[in-house]
Amino acid sequence: MKTRHLLTVCLFTLACSGIVGRLAYLHVVQRSFLQAQGDSRTVREVKLPAYRGMIKDRNGEALAVSTLVDSVWINPQLIEPADPKLNALANLLKVSADNLRKKVVEYTASNKEFLFVKRHVEPVVAQQALALNLPGVNLTQEYRRYYPNAEVSAHVVGLANVDNQGQEGLELAYNAWLQGNAGKKRIVQDLQGNKVEELGVVADTQHGNDLTLSIDQRLQYLAHRELQNAIDKHQAETGSVVVLDVHTGEVLAMANYPTYNPNKREKNYPANVYRNLAVTDAFEPGSVLKTLSLASVFEHTNITPETTVNTKPGYLRLRGGVVRDLHNNGVLDVASVLRESSNIGITKLVLNLKPKQLLDTYERFGLGWSTNSGFPGETGGKLPAAIDDQPFVMATMSFGYGVSATPLQIAQAYAIIGASGVKYPVSFIKTDYQPEGEQVLDPKVARQVLDMLTYAVGHSKSNARVSGYRVAGKTGTARVAGPDGYLEDKHRTVFAGLAPAINPRLAIVVAVSEPNVGGYYSNQVAAPVFAQVASGALRLYKIAPDIKDTHGVYVAQNGNNDS
Repeated sequence: MKTRHLLTVCLFTLACSGIVGRLAYLHVVQRSFLQAQGDSRTVREVKLPAYRGMIKDRNGEALAVSTLVDSVWINPQLIEPADPKLNALANLLKVSADNLRKKVVEYTASNKEFLFVKRHVEPVVAQQALALNLPGVNLTQEYRRYYPNAEVSAHVVGLANVDNQGQEGLELAYNAWLQGNAGKKRIVQDLQGNKVEELGVVADTQHGNDLTLSIDQRLQYLAHRELQNAIDKHQAETGSVVVLDVHTGEVLAMANYPTYNPNKREKNYPANVYRNLAVTDAFEPGSVLKTLSLASVFEHTNITPETTVNTKPGYLRLRGGVVRDLHNNGVLDVASVLRESSNIGITKLVLNLKPKQLLDTYERFGLGWSTNSGFPGETGGKLPAAIDDQPFVMATMSFGYGVSATPLQIAQAYAIIGASGVKYPVSFIKTDYQPEGEQVLDPKVARQVLDMLTYAVGHSKSNARVSGYRVAGKTGTARVAGPDGYLEDKHRTVFAGLAPAINPRLAIVVAVSEPNVGGYYSNQVAAPVFAQVASGALRLYKIAPDIKDTHGVYVAQNGNNDS
């Protein structure tokens, strides 16, 4: 008995020693390994989403904001694919139940523990998802981009995707400035994925920076509305309106049609709808370029506004082709050549130039080059490489064929005329100072051209006139080029102008493509849009009328011309 008792005590002591030794080994030698293993099952690092910077207009109005929303995710390891509650969750979140079930099976087999079911859901729906009491269902907070003005500013502001990455417009151009950097924190979870304890922040969140645009949302609404009205009235295909500040180069408004609602990412818009046509699409602008051609004539020859040109009999044969006017305008002075938009008149004037002189003038006005606005996808249009010994090419170029430009480029060119020949850099960002400009045209020539543009709009039949104000501008109507030449029944109408004509403040360009109802000439389609936008803008900026007969229009005077 004593031997058995002693043996039992020894075995018990040995067993206890083994257990104590094993505990000591696990707690001392294996402590770091075991703690890491435990933490890997219960401790998680979760993102602290960064707030994407706000985009505002020049007056502080929100154009793009980020708001916290819930996203629904599940732990596939805790869910039975056959559970009927999984179907209920799919139906609630309006996702495919079959696809969700397949993903659960796939993620379970891959030992994955995180699967988004639906991101950026309404708070009520998120709570209903939790109320289903399906194991493994969780919510996480993310920031969703929201655009208060929807379609109105879509092409300028652009949009960000579900991961808050800029995809279009200025959201893309300034993505690094706006997006910020997400932070991290550690939490303890239970087996169901519920948060038990917060262990602290690992990395601080760096929120994005705000961005203030040059856009004036009041003027943007006006441009959008008037363009939309013209598109509907004439059943046109596309259109653009650009408004520049003559003295700073800031883009005050830029509207396009067709447009889209950036708040409805799920809507399947055609890819071309996202393009900012005013920046990315160049076209032959037609007679609005006669203004630049005339500037070149004044700059390089002794021709004056009083010089006369014989446009009889309404056509002019040149080597390479025939130039025609709509009517036989007879003998015209230079100002009337512009007013009557005589192709023959401008051709005879331009043929006094050397080809390089005309090309040089166009280039100084910014044609053939990007404005360097920084807008994604901006194009510089095209100029001929050379037009030596090609009088017909030089003639057609003088009235806007064989040259392509965007509405933004045309607006900058007219802004140069309004700024006494100074070219300011185009900017979508608000500037708080007078930017440095480049003198690209003789101020005297700019004034001569401006006076003739004012005379052109002063025509009693002009639909670009603005009650109470003198404005300046030029029409342009061009045929659209097809695969086999210019199409007889498709046109693009353009109006480019300055308001007011005395000390211009705004350069405005309207372009409408392929109007199908109510005429296709610029004076019928584009000029009325210019008049409405200019009229609203002049009153919005409290610029006093300069014509005594204002037809009942009254503008409040307060000495403050805020923009």
